[in-house]
Amino acid sequence: MRIDAHIHFWKISKGYYDWLTPDIPLIYRDFLPIHLKPILRKHSIDKTIIIQAAPKIEETKFLLELAAEEEFIAGVVGWLDMETEDFEEQFYKMKQNSKFIGLRPMIQNIKDNDWVLKPRVIHSFRIIEKEDFPFDFLIYPRHLPYILQLLKKCPKLRGVINHLAKPQIKKQQMEPWANLINDLAKYPKIMCKLSGFVTKENGRSWNPSEFIPYINHVLDVFGFKRVIFGSDWPVLLRATSYSNILYFLREMLGKKLTPEIDAAIFGRNAVRFYKLNVS
Repeated sequence: MRIDAHIHFWKISKGYYDWLTPDIPLIYRDFLPIHLKPILRKHSIDKTIIIQAAPKIEETKFLLELAAEEEFIAGVVGWLDMETEDFEEQFYKMKQNSKFIGLRPMIQNIKDNDWVLKPRVIHSFRIIEKEDFPFDFLIYPRHLPYILQLLKKCPKLRGVINHLAKPQIKKQQMEPWANLINDLAKYPKIMCKLSGFVTKENGRSWNPSEFIPYINHVLDVFGFKRVIFGSDWPVLLRATSYSNILYFLREMLGKKLTPEIDAAIFGRNAVRFYKLNVS
């Protein structure tokens, strides 16, 4: 079972996406299952996890509609307002849909770096922790100290860091990111996605060697059983192709990529983290 654990779909006419504007023409168009299927067939990807791209419950419902229609969509990581007083009611209602498999607020776009520590938000996190429900962290390095404080309060939270927490790769700046990621990896229920690391290049000519120290550090501290492949399609098209991402990761892993490790990174770990019922 091969899984891409980080895919986005959108339909421009829905009007959900404030960040998606004509000044990013490479991705300012509809991206829907029909556009992805040939790519999945080419690379023998069996299932995908669809990730929200707008802080609107309407968008999550739209993605769940797509998931109901398409067998290759294993589930949707959606959005809910974690600050609202009726979060618990909304959460359990949404959870009745078996394709709703994870939650992701867009933390990177929230003004307050310490948003995760707001009392109402922590209350919502404790509900998620109690249910052992998967949570995707979309963050920058500046958020990591606050995530660590959150995990002291919710140490059993089942979470996955998106895009390596977006370290300063262009500047080749490892610290304080590396130490903070090391501290984060001490929490056994936290995992990390090998995703989105080229997206910030936005068409800039890049060399694979730029990314290797960051990916190696994540592999070293999390281990091969706690990292998950995600392409970040179609956002990745701003920098490269789907084929190039797969080629780079396999080349970088080289001799380390035994059949067992390959199966874990490119499928089994996602099944375990998101508690997927797939075959």
